[in-house]
Amino acid sequence: MAVITTIDDLKRLHKRRTPKMFYDYCESGSWSEQTFRENTSDFDLIRLRQRVAVDMSNRSTASQMIGEEVALPLALAPVGLTGMQRADGEIKAARAAETFGVPFTLSTMSICSIEDVAEHTRKPFWFQLYVMRDEEFVDGIIERAKRAGCSALVLTLDLQILGQRHKDLKNGLTAPPRLTLPVMADLATKWRWGLEMLRTERKTFRNIVGHAKGIDTMDSLNEWTAAQFDPRLDWEKIRQIKRKWGGKIILKGVLDVEDAKMAAEVGCDAIVVSNHGGRQLDGALSSIRMLPGILRAVGDRVEVLLDSGIRSGQDVLKALALGADGVMIGRAYIHGLGAMGEAGVTTALEIIRKELDTTMALCGKRDVADLDRSVLLVPEDFEGRWA
Repeated sequence: MAVITTIDDLKRLHKRRTPKMFYDYCESGSWSEQTFRENTSDFDLIRLRQRVAVDMSNRSTASQMIGEEVALPLALAPVGLTGMQRADGEIKAARAAETFGVPFTLSTMSICSIEDVAEHTRKPFWFQLYVMRDEEFVDGIIERAKRAGCSALVLTLDLQILGQRHKDLKNGLTAPPRLTLPVMADLATKWRWGLEMLRTERKTFRNIVGHAKGIDTMDSLNEWTAAQFDPRLDWEKIRQIKRKWGGKIILKGVLDVEDAKMAAEVGCDAIVVSNHGGRQLDGALSSIRMLPGILRAVGDRVEVLLDSGIRSGQDVLKALALGADGVMIGRAYIHGLGAMGEAGVTTALEIIRKELDTTMALCGKRDVADLDRSVLLVPEDFEGRWA
């Protein structure tokens, strides 16, 4: 592929170069995948207003997210198993984000640990926390994130119970992969991926192994992980975690107006309107459809970010013009990572920034801070009428 111009170009390379189970882990949703599909297709319902005879010089995509200066109002979302898309994937993605000037968020379920990423970066990154039943482990990982200098805690709220993802079950997803005959046949066609993996020591969940008690085999790790997501997570526990963290906190996975109001009352710095990329409650509405109502409810009290469905700079513009303070991307940068490693993450960011910048100009705006609903044509029934 000589010229890469879109995230879809990176997606095709990602599929060609990465083992099937890890590509499918990225590019799939739960159950029927209705919400996964609509996260992107609903962006297409929103159209843009072309404006002319406007000074389009001296444009800027620079902004702030939770008080941090950013090259554009976008952060790399937490994605589990990123180090299985490419060897040392979290380190590569974090370095690309740092150089580009946007936040990187490390997942609890990462292959590279908090300490691994801190050792290979110079600026603070964000850390995403899954609340586990093992309170000692949770307290320990919060302290590790503090020691690493993480500038924000992203607390994910929508994975107390794991949504069923058919492809992951059928592929027998594990990290590292179990060497069954189908897996070995697939790996034989991904020899570059395999060579990189042979050269790294980071092949399993290093935020967990060595830090949680009783884990000494892959089976014990899988059992621990499957049993640990805490179904008792409630607003009081969120308040307790906020107190333990003591710094900036972002609540991710809010998709309902009432939950957004509760999140604001807890006292967070930002919320992320998200349905976990369509990987949890299939049949839920897309994030972009839910954004306007949540903004009306809490947009003057907390920063509101949007996650799930962003695949282009035009998607970023539409979210910002509807009122979001910023966005998070997951699959878009993972496609870049799987396609070309660190350079691919940079390429994904460059594609999105160029699309945002060009579209902004053709809509008659020179600064992302000036984007508002006036640049959009939104269907009258976009938010829907639901009984």
